[in-house]
Amino acid sequence: MVKNDLFISVPTFFKCPISLDVMKSPVSLCTGVTYDRSSIQRWLDNGNNTCPATMQVLHSKDIVPNHTVHRLIKIWSSESSVSPASTSLPLSQERARDLISRIEARSENCFGCLSKIVSYAKESAENRKLLAKIDGFVPAIVGVLSNVDGGDVEIKVVEDVVRVLDLILAEFGDKERLMRLILKTKVDFLSSILLVLQKGSLDSRMESARVLEAIAIDAESKLLIAEKEGLLSEIFSLVSSETDLRAIETGLSCLIAVTMPRRTKVKIIRIGAVQVLGKLLSRPNSSISIVEMVLKLLEMVSTCTEGRTAICEDPICVPAIVQKMLKVSNSATEHAVVILWSVCHLVRDQRAQEAVTKNNGLTKILLLMQSNCSPSVREMSGDLLKIFRVHSKSCLSKYDTKTTHIMPF
Repeated sequence: MVKNDLFISVPTFFKCPISLDVMKSPVSLCTGVTYDRSSIQRWLDNGNNTCPATMQVLHSKDIVPNHTVHRLIKIWSSESSVSPASTSLPLSQERARDLISRIEARSENCFGCLSKIVSYAKESAENRKLLAKIDGFVPAIVGVLSNVDGGDVEIKVVEDVVRVLDLILAEFGDKERLMRLILKTKVDFLSSILLVLQKGSLDSRMESARVLEAIAIDAESKLLIAEKEGLLSEIFSLVSSETDLRAIETGLSCLIAVTMPRRTKVKIIRIGAVQVLGKLLSRPNSSISIVEMVLKLLEMVSTCTEGRTAICEDPICVPAIVQKMLKVSNSATEHAVVILWSVCHLVRDQRAQEAVTKNNGLTKILLLMQSNCSPSVREMSGDLLKIFRVHSKSCLSKYDTKTTHIMPF
């Protein structure tokens, strides 16, 4: 398709008032309005007895082929190099704006317009940039949710709203502006997100988590998300109940974004976060990014008493943390050291100290101190060695290790 195809000017009377596409089989109602046969037939089959464009009551539901319009469309399409059988022309900027206006006005075919906007956004980054720049676009899209009652039939509408927001996220360098645009609408946006997380497809659930992460930019927005009943549990289900690595990464990333406030940390601890994160660390097929995010989240919860207690009580967590040290990445190792410092040095938990010793943790700490680690990590490693030396009567001198000295050549 050439660039100019995106800007084809379609005569208004060639478009079906319902689908907004060029009509394949134009037919007219008794009101004189012409529609594409498939669109108006669907309207009538759903039990409607009015003309969608005029809202006049239909005295007859007979439909009559409009041969004149059909012939004109064929002539126009041949001159414009557009197939007359095409049911969906590429959207132009003008048409995209028209669709948004219809959505904002809550027109009869509001939901159909939304589906076309989703398709338009999927086509190219250029289209997404255009949409993001249109004044009132985000409030108009989010406002559609006020017409949704949460029924299963309309879950697709909510998924479309979430999908188009997810598609344009990259075009909003100013995430604070995006957050204000979404949250200032009179729609209970978080309830709609919860609906998608509960009933939507896996892809739409991931899209919902990404949108939540994008608007969780300050303490107030993070708390709004965390305090929404059921929302944290549904986000966490992406981590705990899915096997798709993309879903796990998306869920972890969202949880990291919203878990800064202490009360949120306590909430995710109570829904079993530490136990699930420990199992994730123990899995052999976890990607580097998943391991890094798991350790980052464990580091965050280790800053509160409840988190440290849960880490020490879980039989898998500390051994898994030690096992990942020096094996994944510098970032993962630093997160692991902070966690071990919190449970072994800060609170002096005997169970955690024993787990570190049994899993060759002292050797790794010694190697870490010889590496090019950051000053803070070296200092915490030194604190850990002092703790083990004090509690084991110079255990380092008799610690059974297979470590060999690293020669400088």
